[in-house]
Amino acid sequence: MPIKSLIHDMRSRSSRAVHDGSAAAAASAAAEEAAARAAAEADGLSLSCWANMPQELLREVLVKIEASEGSWPSRKSVVACAGVCRSWRHLVKEIVKVPEVSGILTFPISVKQPGPRESLLQCFIKRNRSNQTYHLYVGLTNALSDDGKFLLAARKCRRPTCTDYVISLHADDVSKGSCTYVGKLRSNFLGTKFTISDGQPPHPGAKMPKSRSTRLVSSKQVSPRAPAGNYPVAHISYELNVLGSRGPRRMHCTMDAIPASAIEAGGVAPTQTELPLSSVEFFPSLPFFRTKSNRAESVSSGPLVSQKDGALVLRNKAPRWHEQLQCWCLNFHGRVTVASVKNFQLVASPENEPAGPQHEKIILQFGKVGKDLFTMDYRYPISAFQAFAICLSSFDTKIAWDA
Repeated sequence: MPIKSLIHDMRSRSSRAVHDGSAAAAASAAAEEAAARAAAEADGLSLSCWANMPQELLREVLVKIEASEGSWPSRKSVVACAGVCRSWRHLVKEIVKVPEVSGILTFPISVKQPGPRESLLQCFIKRNRSNQTYHLYVGLTNALSDDGKFLLAARKCRRPTCTDYVISLHADDVSKGSCTYVGKLRSNFLGTKFTISDGQPPHPGAKMPKSRSTRLVSSKQVSPRAPAGNYPVAHISYELNVLGSRGPRRMHCTMDAIPASAIEAGGVAPTQTELPLSSVEFFPSLPFFRTKSNRAESVSSGPLVSQKDGALVLRNKAPRWHEQLQCWCLNFHGRVTVASVKNFQLVASPENEPAGPQHEKIILQFGKVGKDLFTMDYRYPISAFQAFAICLSSFDTKIAWDA
């Protein structure tokens, strides 16, 4: 087997270190082969030769693979390594950093974790008008549009008194009853106020409000072991300005699950670490083994939003009027090319405190680059899921403004 050849070669050099990219490639190929077997054999592999590799040697191999496969599509080798067996998975989880640190989305849970602190993570959204769906991708290059790596999908569902956007990890299976259900965005009748709901608790102690929709979601679940919920994590409101639909929109986002202190130096936002078991099982190449002990650790020890800290509030950055162009302008640094009322940039609002440098930093920006193509760039402390849901609200027709 390739991995045995690799081990023999590494041991013959006494240092037992991976010295070149070919070794990493061999290990990646072996990992993908083992992951395929894992899909069929599941826990049985935990007692096989793959699981019995010396930990020090295995760590060196996995570190080399993780470092060499730093972007998609080659990043799939890292995912394959995590799917080999339990011992490989634990080591990969230790080696792979969260997006906040690495700036890379590796596993499905990454879309529920805060983005990078130091830069905006560049993504884009494709809209399909015919079936009212929206697909989110992370960009693979600096170009405004490329093939991208699929992250999330959303489907618009009109109802008599509101509009729902159901969000899923699957590009085609987008429903509340799916095992890949992530959360939803719901608007009021006028399309001016929205609520973002997470399918799992955003932080320890989060409570799900009792409602008819909650009972319906629970009744449709494919896997009763991981029932989906609707935990409110953010509220969005749009305000009518004096120019009506001709002027820029005014947005106000209250991130109920994120403390205002998260944007300060050393501030921390709650970070989810595990998807529900039913969602994990959807990914055959990622058979994350779960136990009762780690099932309760699905959320890291991020701070709860208390009355003392208050929730993080985001507002749209006010555009300036350009006399020569005769339009409202924002500097998107080349990431937006088409003028649209949907375009926006969100910054932290200095609630009851003086504005500082942290309130000038763009946390989310969204804008149009084609007929049905939009860029979405976000950073800490919000996640790709939260950013996607906020951007979906910009697509919704504002009846109160069109009247």
